[in-house]
Amino acid sequence: MDSEILIIGAGIFGVSTAYHLARTARDPSRITLLDRGSPPSPLAASTDVNKIIRADYSNSLYMELGFEAIEAWKTLPFFRDAGIYHQSGWIAMNETGSDVSARVRKNFRDNGREDVTFDMTEEEVRRSWSGLLGQTDCSPFGSYYSNPSAGWADAGRALKIMEDEVSRMGVNRITLSEAARLVLGEKGIKGVESRSGVLYTADKVLLATGAWTSRLMSSLEDELSIPDIDRVENQVTAAGVCVAHFELGESEAASYRQLPVFVYGGQGEVIPPNDSGVLKFTFSTSFRNTIKTRTGHEISVPPDQSQNTAPQELQDECIKSVRARLPQVLEGGRQVDYYRLCWDSISRNQQPLITRHPDSRLSNLYFAVGGSFHCWKFLPTIGKYVVNVLNHVSNGLEKDQAWSWKPQSSGERGVHESLVPKRELRDFAQ
Repeated sequence: MDSEILIIGAGIFGVSTAYHLARTARDPSRITLLDRGSPPSPLAASTDVNKIIRADYSNSLYMELGFEAIEAWKTLPFFRDAGIYHQSGWIAMNETGSDVSARVRKNFRDNGREDVTFDMTEEEVRRSWSGLLGQTDCSPFGSYYSNPSAGWADAGRALKIMEDEVSRMGVNRITLSEAARLVLGEKGIKGVESRSGVLYTADKVLLATGAWTSRLMSSLEDELSIPDIDRVENQVTAAGVCVAHFELGESEAASYRQLPVFVYGGQGEVIPPNDSGVLKFTFSTSFRNTIKTRTGHEISVPPDQSQNTAPQELQDECIKSVRARLPQVLEGGRQVDYYRLCWDSISRNQQPLITRHPDSRLSNLYFAVGGSFHCWKFLPTIGKYVVNVLNHVSNGLEKDQAWSWKPQSSGERGVHESLVPKRELRDFAQ
């Protein structure tokens, strides 16, 4: 099957790009979106019960992108009519000595934004929201601030709604066994071959393959003898985090829906229950899963095991964190209902890679990867910037530089530094 543009991966980057391409395409059926599962993509980092929507960044670029996305969550008809976005606000606890909240709030002011945030005392935090945080261990934290403009959205549902819209617009959405290898042609990438042997060809190929990018690129990099320093693994690598879910009864869920998004420093978040009553805890302990390819190159890839299987030691760490934040959830010997190992691609400075491959032999190969555990909120809008890259149109110097093929080293601070992996999955007892 031949297409004008082939998008591999139906997570936020792939679906958003397909949507923004289809808005102006003469023939949307010449756009093909591939994924190994039916919508919403079952393995994508973006498929989840709920995720945070906020503009609270110390980096001005992502603050502006956050405000742009919030407006789109509120106004795009297919999201607005479905009630996807919940403006619950958030409470951020900051470790003693941390300057994160000060930098975020200064950023609001420096960029002419109204600073609607306000400080809270520990006593106020404990009293508010019917005292749900009354038992929280606040000993690591020195300050607290609230932002009523933040919130959360039903992640997997939002992804499916937008993908359904993409299909309605005429984009060719295909579920395949798995993208097995990229196939070279006379003028760059010819297309991708599925595990079942079907070849999908296109004029341009966009990898929106997240944590699976290195695995798909590895054989092609071998074929072209691309040196280690220029391989995609040095741009983005696969990292995982563990997420815990509690399935609450109706009255209990109603009580916890009073909470804003609850961010406890750089350690993790608690997100209020969704319509199904699922209360979600995320944790900042991240990890790689490093393997050696058949040619001896080290890459991190998600393991083949179920994403709902977490090592016992990792489960124990999660329970310890839950007990410090909302100990009452564990009363009566209650256990986590289910875990998920969420895998995403992460770059050194946690900025995405939205660019064309720099090797002239791969001039029709493009990337939209590197969500780095914080880009999901840009689902409604990020695709328009990817479309510009596909059309060789500048997104402006700041964005072009931030999302380009990155130099080997950079001294700049990261956008989401707490999620940089420092351990291997195998470090946790299985």
